[in-house]
Parts: sequence; structure tokens; C-alpha cells
Amino acid sequence: MAGEIWKTGITKIEPNKITIRGYSIDRLMGKISFSQAIYLVLKGELPSENVGKMLDAIFVSSIDHGITPPSALAAITVASTGASFNGALASGILSINKFHGGAIESAMYIFNNINTVRNEHNLSIDEAVKQVITAMREEKKVVFGYGHRIHTKDPRTVKLFELAEKYGIAGDYVKIAKSVEKTLNEVTGKNLPINVDGAIAAVLCELDFTPDYGNLFFILSRISGLSAHIFEEKNRYKPMRRIDPFAWEYDGPEERSID
Repeated sequence: MAGEIWKTGITKIEPNKITIRGYSIDRLMGKISFSQAIYLVLKGELPSENVGKMLDAIFVSSIDHGITPPSALAAITVASTGASFNGALASGILSINKFHGGAIESAMYIFNNINTVRNEHNLSIDEAVKQVITAMREEKKVVFGYGHRIHTKDPRTVKLFELAEKYGIAGDYVKIAKSVEKTLNEVTGKNLPINVDGAIAAVLCELDFTPDYGNLFFILSRISGLSAHIFEEKNRYKPMRRIDPFAWEYDGPEERSID
């Protein structure tokens, strides 16, 4: 006896026809970008061209950050054992959690909380930020999305915010993110600039994504970078080598202009 019929509202498959959220996939091909297609399957509607370009920028911004992040080290270590590509890639993805990649989600929760406090108490953005951040500091909670072990002014943050302004996406959440940076620096006496995770969090909030999508965007972006490291490991080095995360040097192309 057949079980109860369950429903899905994402993709419909018929003979010689595939529709994604109601759009024929062959009609979408060549007309929308991959980022717009991602937005479509996640949100159910086609985004504007500017939103697609903004998502493109987000994905490029986090595509890779060298071999020292935990996900890259995990992926190349597993690749060195002779594991399959998908096994090595899976190990890298499984290393993306609360403290690596998860800062986007955590920062989105903080920004949303600040916006809620602001609206409930009729406060200015700066007033709401000060109230929330001061309370977090008193409770010794981490303010995710700020500070970086290498960058004192993350170039990816600067560019993402520039593009958010250019594409008409920047709004209250970008203002909140910048106000948090200012307040943190005042409260701690340290330079804790918005890092790329904080910038992505602010933009995703502007695009009305909920925090549980934060890790997804980091993973989608980082898959390509992890794949490059896996293929390099398999094609360039002998199996089971000793991988020292500090004993490495770059020997790729010198800096070149896209122009």
C-alpha cells in the first residue's frame, strides 16, 4: 500500500520538462546568473540583477583564505590519505562550524537583536547598539564578525559595503554593523574592524535572510576554494606527507590586474 503523498514546492519534474519554483529551467539558462538561481531556489522568487550581483560579490569574497583555516587543513589532510574527492571535500565542509564560518550566523543574530531592541524601545541605531553591545560585554559574550587575526582593515569588507551602496542594498543593517564597530572600539579600546563575516551578515540581513542561512553562504562560497586545495594536494604532493600549517610559502602568479 502506497504511503501518504508528501509535498515539495521547489522543483517539478515532468517528461522533457523541469521547472524550478515555477520557472522552466531551460528558460532560466543563459538568462540569470548562478547567484540569482541560488536566490530563486532558496527564496522562491527571482531576485533583481543588483541582488544577484551582490550575492556574486559575497561568494567571491569568501571563496578562499589560504591553507591555514581549519576547513582547508582538514580537506588537504584527508586528501593526502588517498581519500576520494568528495570525502576530502566533505571533511572540509564538516570543519565549518561555530568558530569557523559560523560567525556570519552569529553576527546576524546580533544585528537582528539590535534592530529589535531599537524598534521596541524607539531608540536610535547608535543607542540600541550601545545598549546591546554593553550588555554583551558585561556578560562576556563574544561579538562575532569583528577583528581578524591577519587583517586590520579587511579589504573584502570595504568592497562589500561599497557594492551594497552602489546596488541600493545598504540600509539600517549596514549602519548597525558600522555602529557596532565604533562602539566596540570605544568600549574595548582596541581596533576591532568589521571582518568579512560581519559584512556578509549585514548584507544578508538587508536581503531579509534569516540567520540560519549564514553558514550556507559561507559553505557555498568556500566549496570552490576547498576543491582547488584538494586537487593541488592530489596532483602536486606525495600521499601521507607531513602537513605543517606554518611551513608553507606561496609560489603562484605575482599580483596582476583584472583590467
